[in-house]
Amino acid sequence: MNKKNSELLILGIETSCDETSASVVHGGTECLSNVISSQMDVHKKFGGVVPEVASRRHVERITLIIQKALEEAQVEMEDIDAIAVTQGPGLVGALLIGVAAAKALAYATGKPLVPVHHIAGHIYANHLVEPLTFPLVSLVVSGGHTELIYMERHNQFRRLGKTRDDAAGEAFDKVARLMKLPYPGGPHIDRLAMQGEPSYELPRAWLEPESFDFSFSGLKSAVMNLVHNANQRKEEIRYVDLAASFQTAVLDVLVEKSIRAVKETGVGQLVLAGGVSANSGLRIRLLERCKEEGIRLAIPPLELCTDNAAMIAAAGTYQFLDGQFADLSLNADANLALIK
Repeated sequence: MNKKNSELLILGIETSCDETSASVVHGGTECLSNVISSQMDVHKKFGGVVPEVASRRHVERITLIIQKALEEAQVEMEDIDAIAVTQGPGLVGALLIGVAAAKALAYATGKPLVPVHHIAGHIYANHLVEPLTFPLVSLVVSGGHTELIYMERHNQFRRLGKTRDDAAGEAFDKVARLMKLPYPGGPHIDRLAMQGEPSYELPRAWLEPESFDFSFSGLKSAVMNLVHNANQRKEEIRYVDLAASFQTAVLDVLVEKSIRAVKETGVGQLVLAGGVSANSGLRIRLLERCKEEGIRLAIPPLELCTDNAAMIAAAGTYQFLDGQFADLSLNADANLALIK
């Protein structure tokens, strides 16, 4: 392609879970539109995302969302240089809707098709605010993932550590359910935690001294046992303090392992990514620790923390420049690996 990076217009499509989103990004850094249709109210009554319902909603909305993204960006399909779409990981039925829509557009217009990894997208959400500075370490925290990723340059990922069981966001939702809080539970725990004190003793899974891996299933079980025993004894549970204790236990490990990863790799920037990056406690703790250690920290704005197509278009820009295209045989992959 003869176009420079700064001239590229990428259409992004994201349907990995329960948000239907389309976006147009210019030059990998400028978001011209980012249309998101959330299904949260639909799934709330079920206490979690129902895959079949999510897929049907994507089918109903995807065409209108793409059209609206083009209109808000004030561009036509002929102006678009490539179509970037989330290939995985995620709910396979939901992913298929986005992939099918992207393939149909690519076939009809002759535009290149760029398959994007969902986690790469979350990292690149920060690039829409301020260009990523390499090398860097990214802490990715979401409902399905908790990882520390090292990046030497664009599109180059090396995993330093990952969760061995529950992801951080998954642990938040499970503990919220124990506390009878509505779905999604993470924001409710965060709000309660800000009102309480971490007075309950809960474990931290530091694992081996040199390990960057995480584990949250033991912490979740400890909260479950605490609630069960209190109910058996008919003792009152101070839920604001329990929320604060749980959140503090999670954040202690996330923050300290991230800081250690930055120090041991010698990078200059720590990048926060994923849905749990909206957690106010995590944002505050990381800001404080990075300031203490003189580490440059990138945190996405709240509107880019949850699933959105702008992050997919941003990541797709650099895959486009590296020639990472797909043909029309592209399929959704619910378990797509970030590290090949």
